[in-house]
Order: sequence, then structure tokens, then C-alpha cells
Amino acid sequence: MAKTSKPAEASDEMQFMALMPNPRLVKLIVKNFRCIGKHPVHIDLDDIVVLVGSNNAGKSSLLRAYELVMSEGSKAAEIKTDDFPNNVVDPDNLPEIELHTIVYATGVGDMWIDRTSNDELLVRERWIWKGVGKPDRRGWDVKKGEWHPTKAPFGPANIANSRRPEPHKVDAFSKPEEQAEAIKRLLLAAIQEKVNQMRSAEERNQYHAMLDAMHKVQLDIIGETRGQIDTANNELTNLIGKVFPNYQVNFDAQPENNANAELFKWNSELLMGPIDGFMSTIDKQGSGARRTLLWTALKYISESIRPPKDDEAPTRPHILLIDEPEICLHPNAIREACKVLYDLPTLGNWQVMVTTHSPIFIDFSRNNTTIIRVERNVEGEVEGTTIFRPEKANLDDDDKINLKLLNICDPYVAEFLFGGKVIVVEGDTEYTAFNYIRSVYPEEYKNLHIIRARGKATIVSLVKILNHFGTSYSVLHDSDTPYTKAENKNPAWGNNPNILEAVAARPEGTKVRLLASLPNFEQAYFNMEVSKEKPYNAINTLKNDEEKFKVVKMLLDGLVDHAEPVPNNCLEWSTLDELQKKVEELLVN
Repeated sequence: MAKTSKPAEASDEMQFMALMPNPRLVKLIVKNFRCIGKHPVHIDLDDIVVLVGSNNAGKSSLLRAYELVMSEGSKAAEIKTDDFPNNVVDPDNLPEIELHTIVYATGVGDMWIDRTSNDELLVRERWIWKGVGKPDRRGWDVKKGEWHPTKAPFGPANIANSRRPEPHKVDAFSKPEEQAEAIKRLLLAAIQEKVNQMRSAEERNQYHAMLDAMHKVQLDIIGETRGQIDTANNELTNLIGKVFPNYQVNFDAQPENNANAELFKWNSELLMGPIDGFMSTIDKQGSGARRTLLWTALKYISESIRPPKDDEAPTRPHILLIDEPEICLHPNAIREACKVLYDLPTLGNWQVMVTTHSPIFIDFSRNNTTIIRVERNVEGEVEGTTIFRPEKANLDDDDKINLKLLNICDPYVAEFLFGGKVIVVEGDTEYTAFNYIRSVYPEEYKNLHIIRARGKATIVSLVKILNHFGTSYSVLHDSDTPYTKAENKNPAWGNNPNILEAVAARPEGTKVRLLASLPNFEQAYFNMEVSKEKPYNAINTLKNDEEKFKVVKMLLDGLVDHAEPVPNNCLEWSTLDELQKKVEELLVN
């Protein structure tokens, strides 16, 4: 009986894994891996995870860590000596990666399932590399409260991986051949998925009927695949033509005509060149063309693969791990690349983890994004801090609309996530004036981010994000007046209590300075009313009037350092009555 127990157990696991819904990966914990030391880095997982931070902070190492655990059982899960901290295999500090997964069925086994406060079913696994090569995977035994010495949930790697995302990793500076292979793998995955979704009149998947009628099905698939490849080539050519006019793409992938093959093997070539001209393989193209074609392939996937239907059997999901997607992209392609990244997970079968130094790739208006800042602390240890999750930022629909419009006007608005002191200003005039002063004293203000809200309502939305971000900041806005010159209620004044309420909701211990220009920037510091070309007027005034330059610099210093004084006609306020009283006094005088 002992000899048959393992195959029977494996068979049960195979059946359970084949029928279970795809689990949800919720957390990755990494320590003692490359530049990441003994203090673990926690990464909250989402449909899209954006890792931001300075160079050499460990972002790429986290991508590699994710790839390792998704590739168990293959060569991609093996590590080398230089993957160990300081290139030393230290038995007391071995590379360790922990994965937390939410499952939707108890068949995985009671010993592995921990019920969370939300009554979800949490399973924990840990991979440890005791030396160069393959890892050992173990599960957290909830009944004993310790890591099991020999066992792990979900069965062996080939079974467990059937429901883990298949990694597609694109490094920042891959060799041309490696980039070409990555693009081909993505296209093959998309075409294979479309073939798998084909149904005959009997609602039976032809591809999976291969075992019943190998030769007939192979001929059917070859014919159907040709049509899908032709469609893909047409769409890829149309998309690539937006950046490289009169160029075409030819992805020639054919299954080997071998009826004895267990599964089809694919021979593929990816060619690109001028229409009616010479077509060369993608690895012979420039780096910009390769990167653009990568995004073209991803856009094709995001637009052509439909989400799985509820009654379809689960298939292995995918995860795109991409390092610095902004590299080598033509300006026209950057926004399109960002949209593709965020649209990809809507297929229901894709996740994205991306590292970036570009604020353009951050979209606060999306509901499925986690932003994590990776940085080194004063001791040099790598830390990962979740700085934005939509459900915790309390953004309402108006906030999302405001942020989406702001992102269109200013794609660099998310720059503050990358570190430094943060000042939120209402409009273009303040933004222009402060940046002019910064250009005169670059060393004094080199670690400063000035966020232009382009309106008082958007200040509220930005403050909510900053509160969630958990950093100190300053806000400068026009007080405006309670009533217009026609003695009607002033809508601009109505935003003041909203700003105050948002600032008051900051986390405990967060230092915030809220300043108002009475009643607006030009009247407060230039003693003039300006109705048009306000930014241009501000620069001219600062250039030609030394006293006014000093006043605005004093204002900027007060926003940077909350202990510094502020100029006349600038009020640090904490109640609406206080603000209204000062504005009315000013109007009387």
C-alpha cells in the first residue's frame, strides 16, 4: 500500500488543481537575496504592481525573486553564487522567498489554510536556497504554527505551477536575442490562447480533442492557427506603423507537422522592415524598434484575447515582469505603453509587475494598482513600503476624474512618489514662480517636488493620496472671497472647507502646513490684479523686482520648512472662520 499512496495522493492533487479557480497571490516577502539583506522586504501584490525608487535600491531583484518562485521545477528557478548577499553562501543567511496566496476551495488541505479576518483562505509557502541551484519549498502548517519540515501545499512543482502565473520577464538591458525571444514567447502565448478558445459546433475545444484524433485535429489547428497568425500580423503592422511608418511585421509561426508529437512544437521567426523592402529578424533591429515591438505585441494581446467565460475550465495565468518600460521608447509610444500595461490585467488572466523611474507610468485613477517604493534606509538595508493602494486612499469618483484629467495635463504629476519634499500649489502662477526661484538657487531646492493641482478641487484629491502616502507636505492655495463682485456666492470659496477636511484627515504624526494667499497669489505678493498671462507676468515681476522676489522666496521657504515665517497676506489657517475673518479684514482695508 505504501508504494501506491504517493501516486494516489498526486492524482488527487492533480484533480483538485485542475478544477480549482485560479488562486489570488497577495504578498511576496524576500530576504537574503542579491542586494536584499536579512530584513525582509514585503511586497503587496495586485493586478498591477509598480515598483518605484532610486537606482540600485533592489527593484530589479524583486522582479527576479517573483520570477524564481513562479518558475519552480525549471532552470529559471535556480540561482547562482552572485544571487547570494555579498556573493557568499552563508548558512545563517540563506535566500528566502515567501508567497501568500488566497484560495477559494478547502481541498488544498486544512493543515495549510489560515482564515483571515476577512474570512478568506490564506496559504503560505516558502522557498529556501541552501546553495547554488534549486530551492526547497515548504508550507506553513497552521495547526502546528511552524514551517513543515518536508511538505508543501499544492503538490509538486509541476502541479502547483499549473495555477501560478507563467512569468514573462523583460529586463531593462536584455541582449537583442533575448528580447526577440521574449516577444516571440508573448505572441505565441496569445495565439495559443486564442486557439484554445476555439470551439466546434458541439462546443468542444478542438485543441484539447487532439488526444482523441491527433492527426485530424493537428490539421485543423494548423489551418485555424494560420488565420490567427495572419490576423496578428495585420494588427501588429497597423500598430507598429504609428511609430515606424510604412513598416510591417511578419510573425511566422507554424506547428511542426509531426503527428507523433505529444504537443505541437513551434518554429517561429519575427521579421520587421519596410513594406516591399527587406525584412530582417527583430534581434537585428535597433533597441527602440525592439522595445516598440514589445509594446505592440502586448497591445495586440490586450485587445485581442477575451477574458475567460465563467463556465470555462481555468487555465494557467500569466505575469509580465518588465524592468523600466520607458527605456528607448519614442515619445508617441510612452502613453500608449502605459495604457497597455494597465489594460492587460482586465483580461482576467494577466498580472503586471513593473519597475520604473518615470511618473508617466503611474495612474492613480485605476482601481487595480499597488505602488511600492523600494529604497535603502540609513543603514543601507533595502526596504519596500506600499505607498498607494486605491481602496485605502478613499478616492471617490470625482477624485478619480480629477486625477485622470490632471494626469492628461501633467503626466509627471506622480513624481513626488519617488521621494523628496512635496508642495502642492493651486495653479500655473505659483508653479512658474517657484520654479523660477528654484532655477536661481538650484542647490537650495534640489530635493523638492512642486505639484501643480490646476484647481482647488484637485488639491483635495491630491491631499488624499499624500495622506495615504504618509509623508509630510505643504499646500498653498488662493483663499478667494466668499462672494463675487456681483455679490453671488463664490464657488471657489466653497472648496476651502473641502481642502481643510482633507488635510485634517492626515495620519497622526504627519507634518502638514496649509497656507492661503489672501485673496490670490498676484494680489497677495505682487499687489496687483492680473486677468491674463499670469505665469508670464509672474516671471517678469520676479526678474525685475528684487523686493517681490524676496517676498515669494520667503513664501517658498515657508512651504519647504514649516518653522520658517511666511510673508504678509499669507495665512496659515486651521478653521474656516479664521480664514473668512482675515479675508474680510483685507477687503475692508
